[in-house]
Amino acid sequence: MSRLLMVDIGAGTMDLLYYDTETDRHYKAVVKSPVRWLAEKAAALPGNLLVTGSEMGGGPITQVLRQRAQAAEVIMSASAAATLHHDPDQVRAWGIAIVADGEADDLRRSANYTPFTLGDVEPDRLQQIVTSFGVPFAFDAVALCAQDHGVPPTGVSHLDFRHQMFCAHLQDQPFPHTLLYRDREVPPSMNRLRAIAAGARMLPTSEIYVMDSGMAAILGASMDVLARGQKRLMILDVATSHTVGAALAGDEIAGFFEYHTQDITLVRLESLLRDLADGHLVHGQILAEGGHGAYLRKAIGFEAAGVIVATGPKRKLVENSQLPMAFGAPWGDNMMTGTVGLLEALRRRKGLEPIRYL
Repeated sequence: MSRLLMVDIGAGTMDLLYYDTETDRHYKAVVKSPVRWLAEKAAALPGNLLVTGSEMGGGPITQVLRQRAQAAEVIMSASAAATLHHDPDQVRAWGIAIVADGEADDLRRSANYTPFTLGDVEPDRLQQIVTSFGVPFAFDAVALCAQDHGVPPTGVSHLDFRHQMFCAHLQDQPFPHTLLYRDREVPPSMNRLRAIAAGARMLPTSEIYVMDSGMAAILGASMDVLARGQKRLMILDVATSHTVGAALAGDEIAGFFEYHTQDITLVRLESLLRDLADGHLVHGQILAEGGHGAYLRKAIGFEAAGVIVATGPKRKLVENSQLPMAFGAPWGDNMMTGTVGLLEALRRRKGLEPIRYL
């Protein structure tokens, strides 16, 4: 195994890391996220829209399609409509029609609609980026990560459901790298990661892996030089959409919490980190505040934590913190936190030699 491509699909950016294990050469890029890229393209299209493809990150594309539906006709395939909401009735309430995937394919021949395809994986765009590195667009393995809330049963909070997916796994295997899935291993409830894995099969690679970006960020941040050799440490990744804080005991996740970044303040974040380390967080309380919840396996003790490594594109939130924050740069680059986590998870799974820095 030599040529590896890691892709972190975020709400604001898409971060790419190419690494060759034989030559030790690496190349990287930070570009506009797929959801922002496609939202801008959709907004520029004329008239009625026929939207097909697969579930992807929502946000900007949801806003564009809801606005278009007020002035023109918008028809979506069932698979693509899951991008906007997992409840089809909610999508229809926004004035958007939903048809079966097969019917949507038939409608593509109609001149009444401008076709548009959704998906987090765009092979042509990835090829343009990678070939600009000056390397072949062919890989031994591709690993991708994104946020996946999962598809909860009726009546179950999607925030709580996402949290419980991780907790169930970490009870038996408390290591973030074990949440890296081969494309055929992705749990049925993780629709977005399954869609990403399916889209990645169009890429020239022998192996495909996917991972939730929150878990990838925890693992990536733990690769920072400031975290090296620490028996107890804390991780804080303040990303565009989600903020995750984790306590680590060696390689094990001792606990973590997660919020939407827009819903968190510095004061609350500081108290969360202290309570996480000391084992005082209550899952129900976090959920009631609008957070995703809290998971605790063991308390590491806030005073015993060697360092708090802060990463993520929105970490400016904590620049005036009273806590001993250290702005991390896993393997040399803050924006590569997720891709470094993917690379480390893949390295551990494949039994490759340790990577100390790039």
